Amino acid sequence: MATVLISGGNGLLGKHLCNLLQKKGFDVSVLSREKREHATYKTYVWNVEKEEVDEEAILKADYIIHLAGEGIADKRWTDKRKQEIIDSRVKSANLLLKKVKQLKKPIKAFVTASGVGYYGAVTNNKIYSETDSPGNDFLARTCVLWEAAADEFALLGTRVVKIRTGIVLEKNSGFFTKLRLPVKLFCAAVFGNGRQFLPWIHIDDICAIYIKTIEDSEMAGAYNAVAPEHINQKQFTKEMCLAFKRPMLLPTVPTFLLKLIFGEMALIFLTGSRVNSEKILKAGYQFKFTNVKGAINDLVYFFKPK
Repeated sequence: MATVLISGGNGLLGKHLCNLLQKKGFDVSVLSREKREHATYKTYVWNVEKEEVDEEAILKADYIIHLAGEGIADKRWTDKRKQEIIDSRVKSANLLLKKVKQLKKPIKAFVTASGVGYYGAVTNNKIYSETDSPGNDFLARTCVLWEAAADEFALLGTRVVKIRTGIVLEKNSGFFTKLRLPVKLFCAAVFGNGRQFLPWIHIDDICAIYIKTIEDSEMAGAYNAVAPEHINQKQFTKEMCLAFKRPMLLPTVPTFLLKLIFGEMALIFLTGSRVNSEKILKAGYQFKFTNVKGAINDLVYFFKPK
């Protein structure tokens, strides 16, 4: 069976993806900053700053899935932090490209994560598709540079796929976890006016899309990885309250307060547009979770008394 090398395999998405790929019979290996002797998959060490990577990882890889990158919302966006976010994505992709060239190793496909932030941190009536131009803010510029680094693999004859991901819903971490506690404590928050759209995708669906990029040789270019349903932040919070059987009290976190706390990063909470998923649907992907109510209920199930 083919070998899939994953950067960022120890993150939220990476762990799920590694397990699912293994269940489907793929050999899975992961690039990590440190050796993991007891991992369930082969771990290779790399150091992006020193431009070092275990060459065996590249030589054995048939496919590369590039998920590595500093968390967008982990820290306040100082100029230094912005550069770290960009470098962690672009320099790591450049290192992989450099090693593939040096070793003259054919790679069947290079699949990179990207984000719907490509279209800019805005809220408007437009529904964005893959052919739309990028925005001009920090998130958009990050995604543009991220994808451009991946496109360099196409010059080697490698099939390149770019997955523009929305907010990933997963039961133990990420956005869902951050909202779960305030909902359970009867203080679910609506950010700003709550009308900003929230492009989302269930963890099962995003993992299945990545697997499809490996199995479907016809897939190439950019794909929006978001559920077909369009929902705003206020509606999402309402569905969370219903799932946990909590009242919808709707306290509002004012825009000025979010900007005071998070600075420029408040854009993540205050903006959001509708994103079209037609291209991935036309590629033959069928979503397991097409509406947020079903996705949330699936995740909430794990917290109900058995």
